Order: sequence, then structure tokens, then C-alpha cells
Amino acid sequence: MREGEVEHGPTGASLDGLERRTGGPAYGGLARLRAARSSHGVVTPEDQRVVAEEVRLPVAAVHGAASYYADLRGRQGTRHVRVCAGTACFVASGGGRHVAEVSRVLGVPPGECTVDGRVSLQEVHCLGYCYTGPAALDGDLPRAGADLAAQLAEEAPPRAPEPVVRAATPPVVLRGVVGEEPSWQAWPRLLAAVRSDGGPATVASRIRAEVATAGLRGRGGAGFPTAHKWRSVAGSDVPPAQRYVVANGDEGDPGSFSDRVLMEQDPGRLLEGLALAALACGAERGFVYVRSEYPRAFDRLREAVAQAYADGHLGDNPHGSGVRLDVTVVSGAGSYLAGEETSLLRSLAGVRATVRPRPPYPAEYGLLGRPTAMNNVETLAAVPAIVAEGGRAHAARGVPPETGTLLVCLNERFRRPGVYEVELGTPMRDIVLGLGGGLARGARLRALQVGGPLGGFLGPDQLDVPLLGAALVEAGAPPGHGSLVAVDDQVDPRDLLRALWEFGARETCGTCTPCREGTRLGERRPEAAARDDALLDTMENASLCPFGTRLPAVVRGLRRVYGEELS
Repeated sequence: MREGEVEHGPTGASLDGLERRTGGPAYGGLARLRAARSSHGVVTPEDQRVVAEEVRLPVAAVHGAASYYADLRGRQGTRHVRVCAGTACFVASGGGRHVAEVSRVLGVPPGECTVDGRVSLQEVHCLGYCYTGPAALDGDLPRAGADLAAQLAEEAPPRAPEPVVRAATPPVVLRGVVGEEPSWQAWPRLLAAVRSDGGPATVASRIRAEVATAGLRGRGGAGFPTAHKWRSVAGSDVPPAQRYVVANGDEGDPGSFSDRVLMEQDPGRLLEGLALAALACGAERGFVYVRSEYPRAFDRLREAVAQAYADGHLGDNPHGSGVRLDVTVVSGAGSYLAGEETSLLRSLAGVRATVRPRPPYPAEYGLLGRPTAMNNVETLAAVPAIVAEGGRAHAARGVPPETGTLLVCLNERFRRPGVYEVELGTPMRDIVLGLGGGLARGARLRALQVGGPLGGFLGPDQLDVPLLGAALVEAGAPPGHGSLVAVDDQVDPRDLLRALWEFGARETCGTCTPCREGTRLGERRPEAAARDDALLDTMENASLCPFGTRLPAVVRGLRRVYGEELS
């Protein structure tokens, strides 16, 4: 078990050893494989055999994980550098030129390790420094800026500034970050109500009712009603020890960094939201899954969990309430697709993060086959304010049925990049030109990527559309996780198209043929594939998950915005 992780005993023999005191496959198996690679540079067959015995999984399952996750494949040097090739960093360097520059100064191609084992280089698709890119992690130390290669060559001082964070409306999720309210205010009051107002079931029903009144929907992109998911888990017939709540901190959309800000700067609010979700669902176990590209967030959350136990918020009988809640922080191992809920649950179980068909949905059949409520970080961070103030106050914002606020992330091309909390329904023009100040250095906006690589593109003539899911879907650019990546006129759209297809080919899980083969065709012949409507239709209609179904729409959106420049 890694230092700082909090683990407790098994909840029942029916879990067949997957939650042993030594850790289950997620925070046992994947962590052990990662430790082996860090220790001697590569995960060997013997490592896989030993780990399989320790976590009680078949060797084939452990081998599948070791060959699937980017952090476990290949050889890792004593100095391991992860360089971001995501859209924001791609745009920041005028078309991804920084990757070649970093490769040159380190003396190693991406995906390889030097012969002497001293340096290895890995391409990743977001590190959460989109506001100051291009960026890299040198070990776990961030480096960012136009002089990135010089920093890594120790020819320039290292730097990785914090983002501007601003609430453009009375904050909901940013309350702790902007200094208005500390975390763990609502939770003790709710636990006091458990003691005096009829027990956990009564208070759980009250929480679900307030969240339903608020109209809170998932902020990870799907927009599913949060209270509906919690009701489903709460209504299951399994005991509380076999229900789970999971915070999805696998924020992987290039251009998004709001979850990183919340996890690093106000981790207690996320944990409080997770605790309230657990109470609402009648669950006794919670997990926070953090992508491995966010090492600082992982450390901050481990510290926050330890502090929450010390303060009596977690564990057995917190604040004398008679309830129980144990929380574990888990690190991913390098997979964009692990952000999809069924893939993330497979990753938590220590196996390949491939997509599982739905139904059944995780609320019925989730982690280890048990009812599981999964919400992203921003969704859970909104819950304490909703519970404290009541759902009606939250519902009064936005444009029903899309109520409340949303965090939007502006990339380095803007004059004022950063994270902004805005009310849903705000015109995109007010965000791009008002909050963001337009593009920096006199650049001209050519396209706006909304919602990451599975969102879409808007042209500069489409900025009057409001920040609403339905309106943006109609415009061809779903809001996703709230990222806005400005693309200026210095970027060749053919290079951007090629980067999109390469991203698809590298990150597909390979489970379904349309996505696997379609992205490979796109990688080989990007412009021809973009014009092949039969190929795009097949991917869109026959792929198993949003990765394959949404990518064609993004390609079509890019084609629509740039017109003849891509023909």
C-alpha cells in the first residue's frame, strides 16, 4: 500500500479477496505494477506472475493490464518525461512543434528510452496546464511555457504557474478556492440530523430531494440527473457495505483543468460531496480515482483523506452518527478511456480499462458487480452548497432544465486564460471576448474547440450560442467538461485534423471494430477519412461508447468550420 492511502478490511467474503487489507487490484495490482516499472524500468513476466498471486487475479488479466496502460508499457528511464500532445499544447506551439523540440534536447524519440536507460519520453494528451502550455512532467515535476524544451535541458529556469481562477457569478463549486467558505460545513450538520431526525434513511431522502430540486446534472459531459442515479443505488437490495460511490477524477479532455484545480486547491470539498453522496445512496465505501497525470492532485487528496479521518469526518461512527464511510484514493495508470464510467470501474478492479456494454448501468451493476454511483469531481463539489442552501437556490440559476453553474477552462491562446465559474446560459461571446478577453498577441480566432476531443468545433461566427448543452449540441459542439480551446490562424487545419485522428488511434480501447479500425484508417489517411462519410457513419452508429460515436462528429465539425481548407 502506498504511503498515505487509507485502507480498511474487507466488507464481506463475497468479494472474494478483491478488497483485502493489502489492497485490491486497483490500489494493489496496478500500484504494484507501477512500482515494478519504477524500480527496474520495465514490467517483467515475473512481476506479472507475482502480482497475479498477490491480488488473486489470473496472470492473463494482469498481463492485459500491463500491456494496456501507457504508464506500464515499455521501458522507463531513470528520468521519465511526459510531454503533452493535447489540443491546447498542440495549438500553443503552433502545431505540436514542441514535441520534436523536447525529443531533440532529451535525445530520445517519444515512446522510447535511451540505450543507457537514463531518459525516457512519453507522449500524453493532457497534463492540466492548458492555460500556460506547452507542458511536460519531468518525473512528477511540472514544466510549462514556450521555452519548455529549454527548461527540460536546464537552459531556462523551471516554471509552471498556477491558473487564474475566478467566479464570474456567486460561486458554487469554487467557494473554497476563492476563499469564501471552508469545506466540511454541511456534513457534520447532516450527521447531527441523522441522530435526531429519524436516522440515515430519512436524511438520505432529504439529500436526494434537495439535489433533485436543484436540477443538478453530471458535469462530466453526459448531463445525467444526479438524484436519479443516487435513487437507483439507494433502492438496491444489497447491504450498504456492498454499495459504492466513486468520484471520477480522470479529467482527460485536452483543454480541461478545472478538476485538477478543485482536487489540488480544495480537496476537502470534493470529499465532503462524496460523503454526502454516500449518505444519499446508503453506501459505506467511497473511492476517488485520480488520473496518473495529476500527481499533485493525488497527493493532496491522500493528505485530505487522512485529515478527514483525523477530524472525525470519515470512518466508523463519524460525529457519533452511527453511520460508516471509508474512502480510498486510487491512481490511474495512463488511459484516456478510463474516464468513461464502465472503463473506470474496470480500472478500479485492476484490469484493462475497456468499455462494457450498457445496460446494465453502474447504478445497478458497477464496481465488483455491486450498485455504484459515479459522479465527476465538479458535480460532487457542487453538492455541499446545494445541501447547505437548498435546491431552489441552485435551480434559480441557469436556464431550466439546465440549472446552476459550470466551470469553463480557457487555454493559453486567450488574453486571460484560466478557470471561470459561470452561470449556465451565458453567451459564448461573453466568455470568449468578455472573460477571456479575446485572443492574445493580436491573433485571430479561427476555430473554437468546445468540450475536448469528443466535443466539437465552433466557427468565430457562432459565438452567440449560449452555454447550454442543448444549444451547443444543436450547433455541433457539446459542452463536455467545459473546455474552450481557441485555435488561431497560425495552426494548419490539416495538422489539427491529423492530431485528432492520431489521438483517436492511440486512445481507443480496441474493443469494438468500428472505432478501432476507423481511427486507424484516419491516422493513416486523415484527410481522405474525414471526407469518407460512409466510414464516419459506421463509426457514429456502430461504436460501443461515446469515444467512437462522437469522434466522427468532431471531424465533421472541423470540416464544416474550415471548409475548402480541408478539401
